[in-house]
Amino acid sequence: MLHGYLSCKESFLPQIDYFSRFYRVTALDFPGMGGADALEEAYSVGDYADWTERAFKELGITFPLLMAHSFGGRVSIKLLARGHAKSAVLCGCAGVRRRSASYHLRVGAYKFVKKFAPAYAERAFGSEDYKGLPPVMRESFKKIVNEDLRGEAKRIVRPVLFINGENDRETPVSSAKILHACVKGSRLVILRGCGHFAHLDDPLAFQLAAEEFYHED
Repeated sequence: MLHGYLSCKESFLPQIDYFSRFYRVTALDFPGMGGADALEEAYSVGDYADWTERAFKELGITFPLLMAHSFGGRVSIKLLARGHAKSAVLCGCAGVRRRSASYHLRVGAYKFVKKFAPAYAERAFGSEDYKGLPPVMRESFKKIVNEDLRGEAKRIVRPVLFINGENDRETPVSSAKILHACVKGSRLVILRGCGHFAHLDDPLAFQLAAEEFYHED
């Protein structure tokens, strides 16, 4: 189980409890998040995938079933594209970079102001979450969000189930449909009334969909 950005393995507690009855469950804390050690250098999505592969090796995990949320979905796409997982259930999966006109205007303003007042630019233009990050995590965050994973998703040949909350504003249904179209043979389930944390908003519906998928796979 691979959690979302700045989250932790405990975000999967309902799923850990449920699936431990049928499987050996391993939930990881990514470096710099949860109870893991702080990052010493800025990680990209590929670096996190490399770290996850090393963790699998140390734990004796081969060809696992993946379950991931949001940022964990980014890492899972990398692992699946490399052929290092049997299948995956990806909830609120991130990985589609979509930039609006207002975003580009804001970035342009930030770059202009940064030339003359860099400290003010960082305070004025960064999100509250971003501004609260340590410097290394800021650099890592930029690497992560600037990578579009559609190309990687098209290389996946293993079974994938995308699950998305219909009210997800972080990774909207439109993004889930894009990834679904990229991964040949994948499935998409929309959970009604759920947001970005659909696996927590309606754990029973999420778990039943995931269980059926794993069983068929």
